Formats: sequence, structure tokens, C-alpha cells
Amino acid sequence: MTQRPVPPDEAGRMREIETLGALERVDEPRFSAIAELAALICQAPMALVSIIGAERQHFKGRVGVTETGMDRWLGFCSHVIIGRRLLEVPDTLADPRFRDDPAVTGEPYVRFYAGAPVTSTRGYVLGTVCVMDRTPRRLNTEQHQALDSLATCAADLLQLHHYARQSQQVITRLAEIEELKHGFLRTVSHELRTPLTSIGSYLQLIQEGGLDADTEHQFLDVIERNSDRIRGLIDELLLLASLSARTASYSPALIDLTDLARRACTQAAAKAWANSLTLAFRPDAQVTAWGDTGRLCHALDQALDNAIKFTPSGGSVTVTADPGPVVEVCDTGIGISAEDLPHVFDDFYRAAEAEDRAIGGTGLGLPIMEKIAHLHGGEVHIASTPGEGTCVRLTLPAPPAAPGKP
Repeated sequence: MTQRPVPPDEAGRMREIETLGALERVDEPRFSAIAELAALICQAPMALVSIIGAERQHFKGRVGVTETGMDRWLGFCSHVIIGRRLLEVPDTLADPRFRDDPAVTGEPYVRFYAGAPVTSTRGYVLGTVCVMDRTPRRLNTEQHQALDSLATCAADLLQLHHYARQSQQVITRLAEIEELKHGFLRTVSHELRTPLTSIGSYLQLIQEGGLDADTEHQFLDVIERNSDRIRGLIDELLLLASLSARTASYSPALIDLTDLARRACTQAAAKAWANSLTLAFRPDAQVTAWGDTGRLCHALDQALDNAIKFTPSGGSVTVTADPGPVVEVCDTGIGISAEDLPHVFDDFYRAAEAEDRAIGGTGLGLPIMEKIAHLHGGEVHIASTPGEGTCVRLTLPAPPAAPGKP
């Protein structure tokens, strides 16, 4: 064999094979049935449904052949994907392209070959349906047509498998969404019912009278705090909806990101102290960014709230602001498992650890933070080790250059 024929659309062809999952090993007897039909119609002792990968031919259906594949560059099928039409070699020993091929000079001693291209709906030749014999011969017109039809059937079968996989993925995703919906309803129901129950109980005590002024004032404080809690939940849900619909207001300007992070730490200090945590802010220098002050404050508040909430007493939360511009919130908390990490930005997702430890929350903090980052053209990256802590890194685009400056 003197050359290795590669089609001009090889990169796209390989992407198509990957998209269709054509090289996946599946127990599909219909590919073998196609090979059996090809052998029967062409009166040939050997037949294959072969998909041509980057380096190997993969036999998805076979008759008279024990191997499940072979080197891509041996045999005849690579020539079919170049020619894009049925290839017939009446006598391999008389054809200079194939007379020295190991499949001709050794087992299975192929002297005749005919192969039709398996072409996807997007026009890529993925492989062949082929027949082989140990004696020279030719096929008639009807047999040529049958090979082409069987190759079309093989392409359709690959496409059907692709659709089946897509359908299963959709079904799985719908089930996940349904579970998220139920989880959201449970969480929101709890987050609303608890303060509402408290408000109702204290209002009833006030209405019954007989309370001194100080006690009544304390009860009103509790009612106000629970009202704020409900209002905050509603505000979060509305913000999530507007960010998801891309209707949230956005007024970017040149801002001092270091000062913004410092203010976020100041606001979170009381909560950290109440949880017996050390909260430290370590600015590298003044860091400027281009963004919406209100939105970024909300994003940093969410990151700090999560860090404080998931860090046991005696732990620490550290905030840094670095050129980039970047703000990072790191804690020594319970961390996030490898199973939960890919889902932390899913709306309403709550890790099993949070449920087991009865840690409050709606699963909205990180999704809102990520959406705010995307609103700015930035991103959020999370690194976490269970039992050691989590680092949430908010990266924003560099501020635009001033007019007249490079």
C-alpha cells in the first residue's frame, strides 16, 4: 500500500461520527442483519458494515469475519470514503492499489471487493457496507443497487440511534428539572411558611393584649425581621427571573472593585461574628473594573453569605481583590463534593450535604452570582475540597481603554 487516502472533509467527517456516536459499542443486531442481507444478495462469503474512524475501521455488523475491526489504512474501505460512491474491485491482484494489501496477500485472501458508502444526512461518508470474496467476480446492476440501499439503511440506523440518545437525554433532563421543581417548592414553602408562622403567632399575641411595652416592641422587631426575610426571598426570585430573561437593568461604569469588596465584607462582618468566624479582607491594591455597582454588590453578598453559611464555627472567610480584575472569596467550610460541583450553578439546586445539615437557603445564591457575572461578560469559577473549604472566584473583563489610549 503506497498511500493513505484522506478525504478533504476529514475534520467534519470525524465530528459527524462523534456527534452520531457511530463508534459507540452497542448491541444492535440490525447492523448484523444488514451485513447478512448484503452477503445473501451478493452471494458473497464475507460482508461488513464498517465505520471508518481516525485510525481504525470498526465493524458494527459482520458475516464471515471474526475480527471486530482493523487498521483504517488496510483494505479497501478508505478508498470508498474518498470516492463517495460504490467501489468494485473485480480482481484485487490485478489492481495496483490493492495487490500488496495484507488482506489480499494473507487471510482472508480477498480477491473481490464491492463497497457502498454510508453517507449521513449532512453529506459525510462515515463508512461502508461491503462484500468480499476469495475469487474474482463482478456484481450485476441489481446487486449494486441493493448495496447502495443497504448503505442508506445503515446510515438511517445510525441516525435513529442518535435520535434515541437525544431523546433519552431530554427525558433525563426533564426528570432532573421536575426534581428541581419539587425541591424548589419544598424549599420556598419552608422559607415562606416559617417566617409567616412566626409573624402570625406574634401578631396573635399582640392582638390578645396584656403585653407590656417592651415585650410588644420585641415582638414587633421579630415580625419586622421575618417580613424582611420574606421580602428578601421574593426579591431574589424576581431578580433570578429578570436575569434569566435578560431583562435585568444594567448600568456599567468605571468602579473601584477593591472598595466594593471592602464594603461587602463590612456588611457581612456582623453575620460572620455571630457565627464565630474570622472574616479577613486582603486587597492587593486598588483594582478598577467596568461594571454595575449594585449588581456586583449583590453578587459578592451572595458569595459571602454562602461562605459564612457553610463554614462551621471557628473557621475563616478570606476575601481578596487582585488585578484582572478578580475578587475571590475563600472559606474553610464543609466544601462541595465532586458529584455536586457540576450542579452548583443550577437554579434552586441544593447539595445533599446542605439538606443533611439542615443549612437554610433556596439554592439561588450561586446561580444569581453566575448570571450577574455573565451580564458583565465575566465568569465565576469554583474550586472546592470536601472538608477543607471552597474558593469562589469572580473574574470581570478589563475596563475599556480611555479615548485616545491603546
